[in-house]
Amino acid sequence: MANVEVKAEVTGSVWKIVTQVGQTLAPGDTVMILESMKMEIPVIAEDGGRLLELRVTEGTPVAEGQTVAVVAE
Repeated sequence: MANVEVKAEVTGSVWKIVTQVGQTLAPGDTVMILESMKMEIPVIAEDGGRLLELRVTEGTPVAEGQTVAVVAE
């Protein structure tokens, strides 16, 4: 079983987290929503699995490419 890092695709801030640690995700599920330049950008789990870790909280600033969550395949 491999762990997969979920990364932010843009610089912004965490607007809303829509998942919980331990939740099972399907490929394409939204993990959280970022706000960047007044736009809402979903962060998608590309691989399915169990959400092991959220590395940010709502309101946290994030950089492009930053790991925001970890999913176990």
